[in-house]
Amino acid sequence: MNSNTFHGPVALQTGAGSTQNVHHHHGSELPSPLDASADELARAVWTQWQEEAGMRRLLDPPPLPPRWQVTGRDLSGPVGAATAKGRWARFEPLPGLAAVTPEQLRAGGGLDELHNIYGGLASGRLLLLGAPAVGKTATAVLLLLAALRHRARSDLSAKERARVPVPVLLTLNGWDPAREKPAEWAAQRLSREYTLFAGRGGRGRAQQLLESGRVALFLDGLDQVDGNKLRGAMVTALAQAPFRLVLVSRALEAVLTAKRCARLGSAAALEIQPVEPAEAATYLLNQLLDPAPAAWRALTDRLVHAPDSAVARALAKPLTITLVRDIYADDGPVDELLDSARFDTSTKVENHLLDHAVTAAYTPRPGTPAPRWSPETAERTLRFIARRLADEGERDLRWWHITGWADVRPRRLAMWALVTVVCGVPTFAVTWLLSPTLTTVLLAVPGAVLGGWAAGDRFAELSDPQPLQSAGWRDIFTPGAIVSGIVEWLALGTAATLSAPLLPGDNTPPAWLCFLTTLPLGYTGVLVTGRGHQIVAGVPFLSAGAGSWYDDVREHYNRPPLQDTRSVGPRDVWRHHLGLRLVLGLLTGVAVGLLAGPIVAWFLGTPLGALAAFSGALLTAVMAGPVCNTAVVTAAALRPRGHPGAPDGVLGGRPPPQPAAGDRPGVPIPPRPAPGTPDATPLSI
Repeated sequence: MNSNTFHGPVALQTGAGSTQNVHHHHGSELPSPLDASADELARAVWTQWQEEAGMRRLLDPPPLPPRWQVTGRDLSGPVGAATAKGRWARFEPLPGLAAVTPEQLRAGGGLDELHNIYGGLASGRLLLLGAPAVGKTATAVLLLLAALRHRARSDLSAKERARVPVPVLLTLNGWDPAREKPAEWAAQRLSREYTLFAGRGGRGRAQQLLESGRVALFLDGLDQVDGNKLRGAMVTALAQAPFRLVLVSRALEAVLTAKRCARLGSAAALEIQPVEPAEAATYLLNQLLDPAPAAWRALTDRLVHAPDSAVARALAKPLTITLVRDIYADDGPVDELLDSARFDTSTKVENHLLDHAVTAAYTPRPGTPAPRWSPETAERTLRFIARRLADEGERDLRWWHITGWADVRPRRLAMWALVTVVCGVPTFAVTWLLSPTLTTVLLAVPGAVLGGWAAGDRFAELSDPQPLQSAGWRDIFTPGAIVSGIVEWLALGTAATLSAPLLPGDNTPPAWLCFLTTLPLGYTGVLVTGRGHQIVAGVPFLSAGAGSWYDDVREHYNRPPLQDTRSVGPRDVWRHHLGLRLVLGLLTGVAVGLLAGPIVAWFLGTPLGALAAFSGALLTAVMAGPVCNTAVVTAAALRPRGHPGAPDGVLGGRPPPQPAAGDRPGVPIPPRPAPGTPDATPLSI
């Protein structure tokens, strides 16, 4: 009986009509279909992160060895809570690993010890912390690969391998913990990112893997979630998740979340340590010919023999060490970093490396595809963005604010001309075919010009930085908004049907026509009751309720905005504006055509009905679609290819006058913020 595994309680009931449920799981039981899915997922994750690790240069050359210690910050419970000393262990050690003791945790270590902690920690909760650019994500990737190698060990039996979870690295973007449990959200992410979970039943199978502990989640980017309250809600929800968990965050945001909202009580909070100077020296020398050039020997000797020097403190981060190798060739003047008069602080060394980072990244290298942009264009662009963020006191780039960074007048004129031609020419042509008279010219041409002017004016309104209109489909299609729109359509259609016989003449519209022509009013009723009211604002007959006077009704029907309840990434917002709001704007044009065309055709004939539908739909679709779409307006503000005579813009044009670089003539360096300001480096990397 030693091979038996007990997976649940035994239920026993005696008496007449009683039932007895006894569950025994023998070692000889057939493998679960979930085991095959887990093995397939492991192969997919291995392929994915082997490629990613290669791109991050974590495989060749051999990476800097990560070092960690139990943090001294007040983030989690005592070490004994994580190791379950004298308590019930939530997770058994993985096959091939031993249970972690408090002494092992306090001793710290490197990657091998970190994997032992991951696989033997009783709480199954690991919190990886560190300062910016200290290598948190790289450590998580290396740990994930180590966990996958352990799972593939040849000395593990199939039964033991089934008990080793597949590690999956995800970011926290898009999770609303108030609406989705961790396993439900993660299953949705897995079904989107891995083809084996595509199709019918894939998401359910992914959720089964998570709930059965066959998947371990590595969650990166807790510090990128906006707001301590939302981070706290995520931490609270993750505390009860049924799988092993590795949570990666900057130390500052983790501390704020723990103090103000919630902490991962039974987690082992480990802090990634700075790189030791001797390890940095070895890493650099291993990439050079033997013997190393004199300049590199001088640098590495300084790291080893003067660990408190400015250059040694600056090269305590994997990012700066990588930059040194990228910027300076084998025969490059790397020993200039030893100039104590020029680089008397570690900050000056870091700033010097960051000043050259873009040039190094965008300089063509043999055997690799040529960069799309020149180093000068890339550097000018990134410095412009960094300066704007520093001026605004922001760390994150909100792309929907880019529209306010460039002069709006050229875009206003361009949109005026474009809409005048695109909408005016087809409308004039259709009108002329129906009525080739001077009146057509006198009405159509000024109408096209006025319509283009209105489009340019509407387009310019979005050039001012403003709050994000919406970030998800549920911001617009709330249940209350949908019900309100349906009720409005049925009420208006019924009213039109009942009042139709009262119209003069014998040509009474039938009921189906009344309900058809009022359908657009129900559609726009959904938009104005939800957060889509900006889409139809200003559209004749359809914008009732789009004004501020209807805000109280909107707040009654709406939930909190999506970006206030879950972490929303820039890609999600961009996709929402192009994939949903743009489509809804174009459908608004169809609604105008449907509102005007059939009823005009019924009373005045099909040709005039077609003209009314076409002209109204075309202009409205342009106005409500691309003209008022934040993603389209932002794209129009980006001019990636500048030239000396171009006007100032976001990504192109002549850069503003700047002082020449003191350490690299000819490269413009923006004025540096004073020490202690939110962004003390010219580029935020």
